[in-house]
This record gives sequence, C-alpha cells and structure tokens, in this order.
Amino acid sequence: MKYPTGDLPYLTSGLPGIGGRLRVQANDFIVEEVPLYQPSGSGNHLYISVTREGLTTPRVQEALARLFGLPQRSIGYAGLKDRNAQTTQVFSLPGLSPSQADRIERELVGVQVNWAQRHTNKLKSGHLLGNRFRIVVRGVGSGALEQVQSIIWKLQQEGVPNYFGPQRFGTEGDNAERGREALFGKGPRKRWLRRFLISAYQSLLFNRYLALRLERGLFGRLLPGDVAKKEATGGMFSIETPESEQERYQRGEIHFTGPLFGGKMWTATGEAGTLEAEVLAESGVTLEDFARNKIPGTRRPGRIWVPQIEIRQEAEDALAFSFFLRKGAFATSLLREIMKDDRAAR
Repeated sequence: MKYPTGDLPYLTSGLPGIGGRLRVQANDFIVEEVPLYQPSGSGNHLYISVTREGLTTPRVQEALARLFGLPQRSIGYAGLKDRNAQTTQVFSLPGLSPSQADRIERELVGVQVNWAQRHTNKLKSGHLLGNRFRIVVRGVGSGALEQVQSIIWKLQQEGVPNYFGPQRFGTEGDNAERGREALFGKGPRKRWLRRFLISAYQSLLFNRYLALRLERGLFGRLLPGDVAKKEATGGMFSIETPESEQERYQRGEIHFTGPLFGGKMWTATGEAGTLEAEVLAESGVTLEDFARNKIPGTRRPGRIWVPQIEIRQEAEDALAFSFFLRKGAFATSLLREIMKDDRAAR
C-alpha cells in the first residue's frame, strides 16, 4: 500500500513541472472561505469572520472558548484550515452580542476580526461552498509562465485528480497507519481520535483507488457501475451506459466518485465496483471492519473541476496562482501537478 502521497501518479506526467517552493514569504499562501450562506442578522449565535496566521482552526476555537468562558464544542466552524497560511474563516459562538467581538483583537495575538453578525443556528462542518486561494510559488525558472500554460490547459480539460493532500496524514505521515490499527481495536481509546485516524485510513484507500484509475488510463472516462456526482447540485446516480454520459463528463458537469469505505457506503457495481473491491482486498480490511467501528462511509468526487485559474508573474522568479476550489479539495493536489515536487508542494 502506498503511504501516503509521495508516489501518487500525476495526470500531467508528460509535462515537466516548474519546481519552486511554497510559503517562502508571509502572505504567500492565502485562503478565504466562501460561505454557503450569509448570517441573517438575528438569532442566538454570533458569526465572527476572523483572519489569522500561525494557528490551526482547533487552536482558534480553543482560544475563543477560553476568552468567552464557553464550552469548546459549542463553538462552530465550517472547515479545518492549516496553520501555515493566512486564513479567513468564520466561527459561530452562542449567546454573544456583536460588540463582544472587539475583545478578540485586543486579547488574542495574531487574530483580526473582519465582521460579526448574528444568525439562528450554529455553524457546522461542511457549511461552506469552498475556499478561494491565492498562492505564490517562488524559485521558478525564467520560462515558468509559458511552461505552466500547457499544464493548466490539460488540467482544465480533464480535471485535477482529487487526492487527499499530505495534511490529511499528519506531520509524521503515519495517521493512516494508526487508523488501520484503530479499526482492529488498537491505538487511542478516545472516540473522536479513533474516528479521526480511521478517516485518514479511508483517505489513503481513496488515494489508492484514484491512483489505480490514473495508472490504468481510466481517469478520463466513466466506467460501467460508476457512482457519478453532479457538479452543480451534488446529486449522485449510477452509471449504466457510460457512452451516453461521456459528453457530460468531458464538460465537467458530472464526475466519477471514489470510495471512502464504510459500512453504509453506496458501493459501485460493474467494472468500477471490481476496482473498488480490488483496493479493499489489497488492504486486508473489510466493510464489516468499518461497520463494527460505526464508520458509515461515503463517496468523494475523483476529480476537481477548476474552470478558472488566474496566473500572474509576481516577481522574476515567482508566479502567483488564484483559484476557487469546492469544499474538501486540497490546493496542494493542484499545485503538485504544476510543480512536480511533492516535498515542495506542502
């Protein structure tokens, strides 16, 4: 089994990357949440948009809980964000007034408040459309701007392989291995930590499935039995006759999905189902192992559709990329295709 991202195949393997490095200077990696909805202006939860650096989402959540004397679990957020970026995201806090948000900038170092408005419900995981990125790659060659055009063109024609990025597997890269052990009753006893580690193992198996599709030339087309997902609505359906849906696939209107294995997962059939079964058999685990741990499973799009990518020359040896990704997609999956250097693209 491949651990966890370093040897995954590229879609654009025939096109040399531009190399370079990420996060060389402050503000080289900027992430801004795009909300699923706007706060209504009334209700018992205060939505606060903050911009911060050097802090993970749980650390900000913990600091807010301590500052206002709230249970940490009562503070909501839509998605986890890396600490190695300038990040703008929204938190919800129960029972506060907008004027109380002023305390955050005064008492929390490195956290800037953008706005604060009331809403009726707690913000929960997944309550966002996606994220807007501006990322600078430094240390590239003089011809990088022209070189990258061919890579971007291919990615926009075929989509970006929707791999889970290295962040998913922890700083030591061993979260997936620990998750496999947790499936068999080993490892931490805390339920939330076990589920977190098992989710990393699910991610590893998804990456393996996606890698096999690329290696076998099956990324650019639908397979009989695929479970497809609609780009516009997120609705899923089974593919019975791939030929009748291939044009929609090529236009980016639908995508094949890969398995996040679990006891209640929608399983693919036909040729796609055979490939899923191969990945599961290779792993040595079963769907029953996931079910025993109350892991329902789900499905994830196999590719990221990025119709617009803005590129500008930031400096003589630096390019800036601006793009939007739907929730759950990793910017590093796009950047690794451009850079062709997994160590640099982290």
